[in-house]
Amino acid sequence: EVDAEVARTAPVIAAIRASTHCPISIDTRKARVAQAAMDAGADLINDVAAMTFDPAIAQVVASIGAPVCLMHAKGDPATMQDDPAYDNVLLDVYDYLAARVAFAERQGIPRSRIVLDVGIGFGKTIDHNMELIRRISLFHALGCVILLGVSRKRFIGVIGDAPEPADRVAGSIALGLEGLRQGVHILRVHDVVETKQAISLWQAALEL
Repeated sequence: EVDAEVARTAPVIAAIRASTHCPISIDTRKARVAQAAMDAGADLINDVAAMTFDPAIAQVVASIGAPVCLMHAKGDPATMQDDPAYDNVLLDVYDYLAARVAFAERQGIPRSRIVLDVGIGFGKTIDHNMELIRRISLFHALGCVILLGVSRKRFIGVIGDAPEPADRVAGSIALGLEGLRQGVHILRVHDVVETKQAISLWQAALEL
């Protein structure tokens, strides 16, 4: 399986790197896939398991000196949406990410190279998602770059009456702007042109 993932991703990354200087991210939980991706020219490792699935990925990150994104997810991908529960979603996610940052630091990865993702939609109800978005500024206390990924997610379709993912652009942008208002550093989006236009107008209105 790992060999198949390397074969699927590394050549593509190498081809993209040969034609652009744009940053490239590899989405993987596995150390060997991450190493092959970085060797092929990737710039950032995005681990949705926050280095809990394959802790050896921390050595890859530390040895290369690459930035890493650590995401919160509750439960196994196959079952994580089956009635997820928290004592307090905001504090539970915060404590989890704080622990993962501490682990990363012990492995030689400084906070300056860590990006944190609260994992909107990963083992969370609509109410959980919205509470995290309303209070996402709390996570600045961890001293890392904050990433928000809400683009086209199912809960936007439920709240905004948009069953088809392609019809969730407006809702995605609305939540993205709220994240930026709270100091989020990175938005993960599908609709780059539309989001860029919205941010430009938002900044112009605020004279940013």
